[in-house]
Amino acid sequence: MITDRIEIVCKNTATRYYVAPGNTLLSLVESLEIALPHPILGVMVNNRLRDLRFRVFMPVTVEFIDITHPAGMRMYVRSLFFLLQKAVRDGMPSCRLRVNHSVSRGYYCELAGYRKPIEYPMIFDFRERMQQLVARNIPFETRPTLTSDAIEIFKRQGDLEKVRLLESRPRLYTTLYGLDGIWDYYFEGLVPSTGYLTTFDLEKYFQGMLLRVPQREAPDKVEEMVVQNKMFDIFKEYQTWVDILGIQDAGTINTQIQEGRAANLIQVSEALHEKKVAQIADQIKARPRMPRIILIAGPSSSGKTTFSKRLAVQLRVAGMLPHLISLDNYFVDREKTPRDEHGEYDFEALGALDIAKFNEDLLRLLAGERVEIPKFSFETGKRFYDGTFLAIGEQDVMVIEGIHGLNPDLTPRIEAEDKFKIYISALTSISLDGRSRIASSDNRLLRRLVRDFRYRHYSGVDTIRRWASVRRGEDRNIFPYQEEADVMFNSALPYEFNVLKRNAEAVLSEVPNDVPEYSEAVRLQRFLRVFAPLPEEGIPPTSILREFLGGSSFSYK
Repeated sequence: MITDRIEIVCKNTATRYYVAPGNTLLSLVESLEIALPHPILGVMVNNRLRDLRFRVFMPVTVEFIDITHPAGMRMYVRSLFFLLQKAVRDGMPSCRLRVNHSVSRGYYCELAGYRKPIEYPMIFDFRERMQQLVARNIPFETRPTLTSDAIEIFKRQGDLEKVRLLESRPRLYTTLYGLDGIWDYYFEGLVPSTGYLTTFDLEKYFQGMLLRVPQREAPDKVEEMVVQNKMFDIFKEYQTWVDILGIQDAGTINTQIQEGRAANLIQVSEALHEKKVAQIADQIKARPRMPRIILIAGPSSSGKTTFSKRLAVQLRVAGMLPHLISLDNYFVDREKTPRDEHGEYDFEALGALDIAKFNEDLLRLLAGERVEIPKFSFETGKRFYDGTFLAIGEQDVMVIEGIHGLNPDLTPRIEAEDKFKIYISALTSISLDGRSRIASSDNRLLRRLVRDFRYRHYSGVDTIRRWASVRRGEDRNIFPYQEEADVMFNSALPYEFNVLKRNAEAVLSEVPNDVPEYSEAVRLQRFLRVFAPLPEEGIPPTSILREFLGGSSFSYK
């Protein structure tokens, strides 16, 4: 009987290994030559992400991951942020890297403490310094540290955002990550060393620079840049909003809540939203030829339904009469629905809609005819009619919300002058601490977790399991058409993580540790711990968040 060795069950090889207590999983990888298509970056230990320096003291089940795994890609990108941070500090010690947001398939970065546009000589220097650090293959250190000591380290480094964050989230210990003499904080791990970070690039982008990252399926190539000028503009607008609110990061939001200033934060945030909705309504009204069809599209849990209803109110204020039409009414009968590569019905494909009937009805309405609008039964999978008719006058507009709203193939028979297209998403622009950005997809996933549990009776496992498929559908059907929009609306609210925290944590805590979804649940729980809780009672009934929390003054039936 083996008593002095620890059993490791490896999912990659379906094999049991035995190692001495205290060995790292990196040493196991090196000794056993566990093969994946690309370099191993991290490991799932009992369905929880760990870095490869995790030491084994009890039996565990492991699954090694590379960059093609979502968690592996996040590890790689986080490590690139640290690498660029080190290059910036070495080249310009008085400046600090700020990772602002994801755009053009990369990450837009600026320099705190540098008031001029970042130009190519500086970018070339940073890139060269990063390449030199990669060539040196420097290990990323990990050090559990008393939080009070970590705060002092960040004070000495001039990282005031980190100080604010740690001071606003009381915890006894904080895990720090080190690279060649500088320290940082991340709520998930990094790759073993700089030598793993062989694929990246830096480009000038507007006033800052774009950090380009590897393609997940072809990691030896960087992502192709996609022009997203309108998307970048909406991020700049949101940055103006957070400046008005007096917030820079999660730490300042926590501080406002802890100091009893949450009511003002909520009120001004909601007022900025309402002002933007009113501006969009005025923009529609001001067109030389008033659009009769307003198309609204956005990814899952972006708040499309509430936005549509709020826009309808503002259109009435502007003197128009809106009629809300759901694209769901135009689903083809179930047996005619296209199937995906797995043979399952693909309800998110454009072919799942009766495009011909939809365009025919729109043209008849625009011609002044009275049209009976179809309905669709999700129970029977059939279209039906219940006597719902619609006719529109000169000041009437049709507000149509659905994932394909920006796709030109949805309305090929409708003249461009008759259409006004709106893209909506929760484009999170606040960061945890200046460098640890918050992914917009995480924002939407947390909203969906709360809504699915409350209204659809889905567990956290159900929602997380479906999320990858939802994201693939968005990549195919929504994101390629973002720049088709006449205007974009950012539905993110800077305080929403503090409000979603209690409900989301309750859902995530129910995810068992014997399923693959446990890793994502743990990641989101660790993320939410950063935020001070904020009761939902102060959230107005017209807020976008009410679509997910409940208590809205709008009807969603």
